[in-house]
This record gives sequence, C-alpha cells and structure tokens, in this order.
Amino acid sequence: MNSFLDLTASDNHNFSAYLAQPDKKPKAGLVILQEIFGVNTHIQQVADLFSNKGYLAIAPSLFDREEKNVQLSYDEKGVSKGRKLKDLCDNEALKDIEASISLVASAGKVGVIGYCWGGSLAWRIACQSNHLSGSVSYYGGDIPNLKHYNPKCSFLSHFGELDQGIPIENVNIFKQFKPEVEVFTYPADHGFNCNHRKQYNETSSKVALDRTLKFLEKNLG
Repeated sequence: MNSFLDLTASDNHNFSAYLAQPDKKPKAGLVILQEIFGVNTHIQQVADLFSNKGYLAIAPSLFDREEKNVQLSYDEKGVSKGRKLKDLCDNEALKDIEASISLVASAGKVGVIGYCWGGSLAWRIACQSNHLSGSVSYYGGDIPNLKHYNPKCSFLSHFGELDQGIPIENVNIFKQFKPEVEVFTYPADHGFNCNHRKQYNETSSKVALDRTLKFLEKNLG
C-alpha cells in the first residue's frame, strides 16, 4: 500500500514523504528526489514504478520547509513558483534526504534517483553521505558546475543533448573531468523522462530507465 507519511529531519523539521512499498521483501531502498514541481502525480508514479521493480521507494516533499503539499503544473506559472521554492529550500534539502535515507535503510542498501533539481541534489548527497551504495541523476543542472565534488558511491547521470538549460559542452567537460562517473546523453530535451510534459521522449526515457535498473542491480543488488 502506497501512501504519505511524516518524517523528521535532524533539525526537527517535520515533512511529508510518499512511500511506495513492493509486494514482496524489498531488494533495497530508494530515495526519489523531485523536480521543481513537488511530489506530484509524476513523482509518485516514478516511486510506484521502482516499488514494482522490488525497491522500497520514498519521495520526500522537499518544498515542505516553505509550503506544504506543493504540486505544481508544468506551465510558466508552475515553473516560476517552483524555481522560487527551490531557491528557498535548496540549502536544507539534504537534511530531508538524509532522513529519508535512514527510513528506507531498513530494506538494506540505499540508492538515490533525482530528476531536474532532484538530479542536482542526487549529486550533492552522493558527495556528502556515507550511507549510499549508488546515486542516479536525470538532467541535474548544477552537476557540471560542481565537478570538483567527489561522490562517495557509484554515480550514473543522464543528460539531454537538446537541453538549453544544461549546455552539452558543459556536460562533455564534466564527463572528461570525471571519467569515473557514468555519463550518458540522449537526443532529447530537459525533462525527457516525464510523460506529463511536452518534452517527453519515450525512446530516450526507456533507454535511460534500462540503464538505471541495471545500475541499481549492480550497486544495490
């Protein structure tokens, strides 16, 4: 049964998180990190997908520090509000992610998968936490700028070659700078994994998911 529950971060901040539980004993734990649109229908569906693959998946509501129950649309208004909330919550978000990691650690090894803003957070938490066995980023815009960070676990990243917000030149520089990190690029735009957005690219999404699942099997078991 999949539902929202309440968690508490190390600074006593209370926040909600969407928990998706597999039918059988979980293979491992996964923390799903939201885009700038909140833990909306898409992010809940992503958590459900990975729970159906056997993982105990949790998606923390990282905007709760400013506003509860945020679920934004994919229009200009939603993007504008989401960016503002992201800027306000960015610094403290890692505390909420750490609390989420602790919760799903009951399933064994833990991994992180982040999208958009969550993709950047997936890089930052991989470079900070000692409790991860693998981390995956989809179009994390801050990653090329944070190339001097060093992940403490295996890392896989997906980028769109047509993404105007993350120039492919910067991705290639990051790739050369961090040869130990798996970097894949796709003939797609930003947000290509989200089937609720016009940027959705079904082929690229399927290829990236297949690579992600193989990465999880290898690093989380």
